[in-house]
Amino acid sequence: MNPIDLTLTISKSIPNFPGSPKPQFILWSDIKSDGYNLELLFFSSHTGTHIDAPYHFVKDGLKIHQIPLDRLMGKGILIKLKKTKNEPITKLDIISFEKRNGKIPVNSSVFFFTEWQKNLNKNNYFTENPGLALTAAKYLISKKINLVGIDSPSIDLGKDESYSVHHILSKNNILIVENLSNLNKIPSNKFNFTVLPLKIKDATGSPVRAVAS
Repeated sequence: MNPIDLTLTISKSIPNFPGSPKPQFILWSDIKSDGYNLELLFFSSHTGTHIDAPYHFVKDGLKIHQIPLDRLMGKGILIKLKKTKNEPITKLDIISFEKRNGKIPVNSSVFFFTEWQKNLNKNNYFTENPGLALTAAKYLISKKINLVGIDSPSIDLGKDESYSVHHILSKNNILIVENLSNLNKIPSNKFNFTVLPLKIKDATGSPVRAVAS
């Protein structure tokens, strides 16, 4: 399989989580004046396709620069489930997938395609997105999952303002990758993934370059 880019492009116009700053690209140097082009970047560490470190919700949780490389690349399992606004991914959804495809092994990395990414430029993208039900999150925790990825802006339902799934996954040292794109282009439910954040000391998250191969 040729590499598939699973990453949104960060630009000044990329939709942002409500309350987060809009990305800014500030010209610092240019070829005419300085002999080279250089820009300053200003945006949240949770902009675009990004990873949440457990520290995002857990005081003593793992920080971005502490995540081992072997947790950021490996074999991924893709579960395709079309979900509409505020529709949860349930434990039964996952069990149904397992009945068709075999049990999800311990320490797996699981990615969910919900088709929500098509709503990226709609007003309800960040407020009515599908996400994991607590029953599904607890089921994945029982399997000691390494990482959970999704093609929506949050692993929690858009209406869940308490971020209950974020809390329970982070408490169990599970990495979260959000705002993935092009998951529909992956032809199989098993694939190789690479999700590389910037190695920022003490950060809660980072934009990533996510790739399927």
